[in-house]
Amino acid sequence: MNTTITCRNARPEDVEALYELIQGYAEKGIMLPRSREALLRHIDSFIVAEESGRLIGCGSLFRLGTDLVEIRSLGMADGYKGMGLGSRLVDALIEEARRMGVPKVMALTYAVDFFRKNGFEIVDKEIFPEKVWTDCVHCAKQHCCDEIAMLKLLA
Repeated sequence: MNTTITCRNARPEDVEALYELIQGYAEKGIMLPRSREALLRHIDSFIVAEESGRLIGCGSLFRLGTDLVEIRSLGMADGYKGMGLGSRLVDALIEEARRMGVPKVMALTYAVDFFRKNGFEIVDKEIFPEKVWTDCVHCAKQHCCDEIAMLKLLA
């Protein structure tokens, strides 16, 4: 990473790059797909990382209740893993949760070590009925979910 990477709020013109990045993960079965229309509808919930005008990472917050948000669609372009970009995106999303006044941030993930490194702890999925009834009820893996629930309480 020789050039400057910046994190910023996503804009409507980022939709196509967001779609392509998320679709790459979705095709591997490690992220839920998002339509361009859904991305545009929820563009205000996304933070993106950019290098030399190119979108190289993203993440979003989804409100599940008055005291809980979920980190969703956290990913980065090939070649940027292990360089701290994911942690920068999580930090930006945590700051946004603080700004919103939300004390709990959760994630469903396969990247347990990454989220642990960023201050999250493994918890039981069942403590998030908001998530279960919002998304899980429609998921093909509903009865055999292999993702790990993680939670960070904000001070």
